[in-house]
Amino acid sequence: MIKSLLLAVSLVVTPAHAAGPSHMSLVYDLYRNGQKLGQVTDTFTRSGSRYTLVSETHATGPLKLLWPGNIRLESVGVVTSQGLRPTRFQHARSDAPNKLATARLDWKQRSIDYQYKGESRQVNGLQNGAQDQLSQLYQFMFLPGQPADYGLQVVSGRDLNDYRYARSEGGAIQTPLGALATQQYQRITDKPDEKAVTVWVAPARNHLPVQVRVSEDGVTLEQRLVRASVKD
Repeated sequence: MIKSLLLAVSLVVTPAHAAGPSHMSLVYDLYRNGQKLGQVTDTFTRSGSRYTLVSETHATGPLKLLWPGNIRLESVGVVTSQGLRPTRFQHARSDAPNKLATARLDWKQRSIDYQYKGESRQVNGLQNGAQDQLSQLYQFMFLPGQPADYGLQVVSGRDLNDYRYARSEGGAIQTPLGALATQQYQRITDKPDEKAVTVWVAPARNHLPVQVRVSEDGVTLEQRLVRASVKD
């Protein structure tokens, strides 16, 4: 799945956030270099101030050999007055259970505890507004405002990266909710080998992510929304 997006997030937890849904079930078709690879199913649930986000990727068809196992991402955390604040992130592969990667975000100590292949390590310097690889996509739906240009930290199961995004008009995209006008958030890269990330969100649908594109090492993965169920 994909890395990153968010604004500065305060550490004040509210009982519930007025904006944003309480439950979402979303299905995206997944393409690799223009060829359909499979589907991504994302589920979001919120109970009070606690949230759980789960993303499951299933490869199908002739390209399944490139992705033999299912990939499961999970983000757990709280909803604050400024949006999502993850406290744990996991990246798991069904074909390689030994490669389970876990990141625990300690906001009091401003650190991240990583566990991978039986080894543990700690990284300091966690900043307000940090998101994990999954929550960054849905943070748009919980922010009190939409930034035009911003930076943030993005936590994966194994590392921490700095990202900066710029907003522009994304045009109309056909979705199961109809043709929606979108805004496009594109990562600003400084080096040619850096991962390129673009996310299209629909302002009329509470900034729901309707399309995501990630390019790295000559491979482009793209998610396109095909089914959506969103409950307030």
